[in-house]
Amino acid sequence: MARRRGWGGSPPADDEEASQRIVAAAVDLIDRTGAEISIADVAQSLGVIRQTVYRYFPSADALMRAAAIASVEGFLERLTRQVAGLDDPVEAMTEGVVYTLAEVRRTPHLGILLSSTYSNPHPEAIASEEAWMFGMAMIKRFDVDWEEHGYDDDSLAELVEYVLRTMQSFFVSPGTPPRSDDDLRRYLRRWMGTAILAQREWDSGNPATRDRSPVESGS
Repeated sequence: MARRRGWGGSPPADDEEASQRIVAAAVDLIDRTGAEISIADVAQSLGVIRQTVYRYFPSADALMRAAAIASVEGFLERLTRQVAGLDDPVEAMTEGVVYTLAEVRRTPHLGILLSSTYSNPHPEAIASEEAWMFGMAMIKRFDVDWEEHGYDDDSLAELVEYVLRTMQSFFVSPGTPPRSDDDLRRYLRRWMGTAILAQREWDSGNPATRDRSPVESGS
């Protein structure tokens, strides 16, 4: 383990603890400031030099990605409370998207899950495994009977991709001026809602699903 200094007089026992404390410090700083932070900010909060932080995280993007992943469970718990009782798929998804985008604005590191880096978003990152897992974990928190609305595992995965792409577009380019939360809800109910409800019609009219046997269709 590399030699350390600082750490408020209580150096970590090993590299794993050092990494965890750096991530925790980053999450705490973001939660308190609601703003982008740097390696220098995190190092100062821990009482160490920047090189110490760089020893574990080669860039601010790497550290912020770790902070985002560490924050996901807390975010999902807050999201669950926000959408509790909404069993209509359009209402649940609309509220979930609006809430997620608000959280991304408040805690910027969560935006990494919708883009490739903290400082420079790229559209291709929406296909990453992290983004898909984030979206699937989000949608599974809803009080929605997806099967009742015509969704199987494959179509639910496609819905997650669609919603991630929708959220990413608002994250990367929120508009000038950005829509208010109420305006965004109206927009999403009209356009995203139509797409969500279309699944049942598609499922009943698609020969590939219509002609499946009861066993194949899960009946």
